[in-house]
Amino acid sequence: MDIGVDTGGTFTDVICRRDGYPDMVLKVPSTPSEPSKAVMSGVRQILKLVGGEVAAVRRFVHGTTVATNAVLERKGAESGLITTSGFADVLEIGRQMRTDIYELELEPETPVFLAPGARRAEVIERMSSEGEILKPLDEASLRHAIATLRTEGVNSIAVCFLFSFLNPIHERRVRDIIEVEYPDISVSLSSDVDPAFREYERTVVTAFDAYTKPVLRDYLSELDSALSKSGVVAPLQVMQSRGGISAASTATKRPVRLFLSGPAAGVIGGSKVGQAAGENNLITVDIGGTSCDIALVAQGRPLVRPEGRIDGYPVRVPMVDVNAMGSGGGSIAWLDAAGGLRVGPQSAGADPGPACYGRDGKFATVTDASIALGFLNPDYFAGGTVPLDRELAEQAIRETIAVPLSMTVEQAALGIHQVVNAQMAEGMRQVSIRQGHDPRDFSLVPLGGAGPVHAIPLAEELSIDTIIIPRHPGVLSAEGLLVAPIEHEVSIGFPHDLDSVGINELKTRFDELDAQCAALMNAEANEVENIEIIHAVDICYVGQSHYLDITVDLSNAKPRESIYRDFIHAHEQVFGYSTESPARIVNLRSIYRSQRPEVSVPIAAERSSHDPLKGRRMAIFQFGQDAEIDILDRSCLSAGTAIDGPAIIEQADTTTVLHVGWTATVIESGELVLKKRVTT
Repeated sequence: MDIGVDTGGTFTDVICRRDGYPDMVLKVPSTPSEPSKAVMSGVRQILKLVGGEVAAVRRFVHGTTVATNAVLERKGAESGLITTSGFADVLEIGRQMRTDIYELELEPETPVFLAPGARRAEVIERMSSEGEILKPLDEASLRHAIATLRTEGVNSIAVCFLFSFLNPIHERRVRDIIEVEYPDISVSLSSDVDPAFREYERTVVTAFDAYTKPVLRDYLSELDSALSKSGVVAPLQVMQSRGGISAASTATKRPVRLFLSGPAAGVIGGSKVGQAAGENNLITVDIGGTSCDIALVAQGRPLVRPEGRIDGYPVRVPMVDVNAMGSGGGSIAWLDAAGGLRVGPQSAGADPGPACYGRDGKFATVTDASIALGFLNPDYFAGGTVPLDRELAEQAIRETIAVPLSMTVEQAALGIHQVVNAQMAEGMRQVSIRQGHDPRDFSLVPLGGAGPVHAIPLAEELSIDTIIIPRHPGVLSAEGLLVAPIEHEVSIGFPHDLDSVGINELKTRFDELDAQCAALMNAEANEVENIEIIHAVDICYVGQSHYLDITVDLSNAKPRESIYRDFIHAHEQVFGYSTESPARIVNLRSIYRSQRPEVSVPIAAERSSHDPLKGRRMAIFQFGQDAEIDILDRSCLSAGTAIDGPAIIEQADTTTVLHVGWTATVIESGELVLKKRVTT
């Protein structure tokens, strides 16, 4: 058995996959104070459901929010920062860029909480911009700095010396001394975490690494111990932010690479869903209770950006390019000062939740609107585990939206849906049109509990004619964990003009990076085979401050010309223009990826002895056009079954709303493919 567990804010999703058997999925309430409790509870329950023994678990893959939550809740380590003399305030000075440039009172946008002034220390040493030693490391000043931080209660230290990404010898000496003299203190070196230029960004990401390292180390150690005690002998693997998995022991060395691993797993799962339907160009839309995560998959692979943001701060870590928005089922509908209808980003959350939950929620939400429109079955929400109250939903819409706007409840509910759909459609444009991609060339993969409810309006907004509904949209992130490749990436700063770089030197540096990636692969407890090797450069025009990631083919007879040509093409696609100006390499990167053979799982039933028709229900797609439509049970739909809209297809983890003019077909792999009918 292979088990994947994805921890979310409200639920922890579990999936068990076995050769020759259908997937078994399960949701259990998360335990934010002790996440491992929910994980172990889910494991015990799923094993009981499948009737399996713990010894049969051969893979255990985990997507965790521990690193992200440590930052959001300010519950990380007491971390400190050691810098080159004169540079202790880099973390506080930051950049001149501001998120809200029209605010009259600007608030600091630098993560000073990672290492306040008293927990920052300077050391005498200096490297040149070419990586040459100008001042040797003064070990007396270093020991004084460490002792000072120790008195401040520091248990984790970030080290960021000037130009250490070109020559890390001083930073490594700091680590050696701390490990010998203060073995209980964690150390994060900028030359390991982020060996690239730009002092502020490198300092920030190294400080985040130090801040989260003890927390993640303790959590993964506790979970690994709990799994071992329960009899699970499979090694613990975790999802990284760029969409690959690694051994937990490797992850604890670079915890900053686990930020936002949950959304990354959802995108990986979405890409596999697309492949099953024969589609490699996809836009995934993950609509949960509080947010909507949107990503683009081109040629079967998610787009990866070199830098993300956590709680508004830049974190230079490769991440699946996910556009997160405050639009979800729990998003609150409200009226602005001019009487305009708005939705989100405020959310009712899980407590009190939408008004229909019956937990004293007073505000109308998107879920309440879905109930009022007849899209959701109040008695079958979350498989019937969460009963909903339609009267409370309509009352909240009436009091907060309909009456102030002098309209009916149905009009207000339609308006809520139209507003939130427009917001999410704009998010889809951000990842497609604004990056040079035509959304009409892509298929839509909705996931999350609310994804299939909103799928067709979103597709129509961007003229997308194909929608692929996964087998288990509500737990697709957990499923993505099991299909994600083992992946390791190593980079290094390499500031050279493209025209003058020596090809042999380029190959030598890539060989060094390959050796590091190979060592990380060898550290995996699971058998690693069929390794794909990818080489890439970060490159920009000379004098340009932002760069693009370009794949390198070292076997090419003229690699420099090939790199430049691909860079020009990418620059044209992303920015809408290009020139013939000289280019400059910024960083080199090696990526090792190993895709495991997929488990053979029977998905779609060949025939069903049960009638899929559960009943009929009134639903409203447009004002004044309500109709009684069929309600179908997806589990009873056999492969090859075709359904003409309008209809509603229910399953335990989501509801698919099929509009007029669309047809749904169950394909052999179990996915539900929605197609817009062509009219003459």
